[in-house]
Amino acid sequence: MSWARFGRPARADLALATLLAVAAAVGSGVAARLGHAAVPLDRTGYALVIGAALALAVSRRWPLVTLAVTGLCAAGYLAVGYAYGPILLLVMFAVYSAVRHAPTRAALWCAGAVLSLLLIHLFTSDGRPGWPGVVPVVAWVVVPASVGYGLRLRQAAAQQARAEAIRQRVDDERLRIAQEVHDIVGHGLAAIKMQADIALHVLDRNPGHARPALEAISRSSRQALDELRSTLAATRRVDGDEHNPPTGLGGLDQLLRRMADAGVRVDLRTHGEPGTLLPAAVDLAAYRVAQESLTNVLRHGGGGQADLTIRYEPDGIAITVSNPLTGTPAAGTGSGIAGMRARVEALGGQVTAGPRDERFEVHVRLPLGDPA
Repeated sequence: MSWARFGRPARADLALATLLAVAAAVGSGVAARLGHAAVPLDRTGYALVIGAALALAVSRRWPLVTLAVTGLCAAGYLAVGYAYGPILLLVMFAVYSAVRHAPTRAALWCAGAVLSLLLIHLFTSDGRPGWPGVVPVVAWVVVPASVGYGLRLRQAAAQQARAEAIRQRVDDERLRIAQEVHDIVGHGLAAIKMQADIALHVLDRNPGHARPALEAISRSSRQALDELRSTLAATRRVDGDEHNPPTGLGGLDQLLRRMADAGVRVDLRTHGEPGTLLPAAVDLAAYRVAQESLTNVLRHGGGGQADLTIRYEPDGIAITVSNPLTGTPAAGTGSGIAGMRARVEALGGQVTAGPRDERFEVHVRLPLGDPA
């Protein structure tokens, strides 16, 4: 079995463990000469040090196995009476890795067992440090365990924050899609209802005049279904749909034709020229504002006519829709205006809606840049 199958992190761990083994062996030899230990460092001592170091090669894949092997090697090393040396640092690395990567309860039990093994030499080896040596030995285990557990909690918090951010983006996208569906369906149904009322009104007196109304119903329903299909296909990432109705202000002509079919004459005025292409979000929001406002005119009356003014400014675009104040709801009421306000404010824009000079006016300004 090739070590390469475990991937780059495993190979990096093996390389690091090899370097630690060499460094620990050299350091242990120096510590033996300087420490005046009761037992000189021999081949057995070197084997224990190197074995403890090489066990770290699988510290992320099998952290509990690593801690057990390293702890046993260190306990045997100390029990024999070799001088203190780098093997204690290897134990600290193993404890940290176990608490960092293994199940917390199992890692703590294993760390406690290793600590018990390390404490034995305090009362059994030559020189017997006894109780004064307990605190340093406990620190070899407690300190790395605390660091590993703290980093584990930090990583869990970061993962939870990322998951929450993803859920929030999903919720925002669902809300945006719901607003799109509301605008499409609301406008289409309002236009269909108006034409159906006309067809029912003339059907008995002059059946021939009902045909244009029925044709308008067919066109409005087809266009609404095309827009709805396109919106839902985008959420499912479905490509190749033959129907791709324009989204944005490029679809104003079709919108005004549908309004005319439904019996509402719209007087469009445009001021200025767009210096650059409108951002897609701003372009779509401007279209939806016009669509929702004109749908409200259709839904609540308005004398059969409305004024739509679009003003291109250097740093934004302003849309104003007004109609005679006959049956239009008060400003800020209804889910349509509330949804429009939420859409515009999400882009950093402002919305005002209410009576003005015996007319109901909706005025929206959208900035071209990102919201602050």
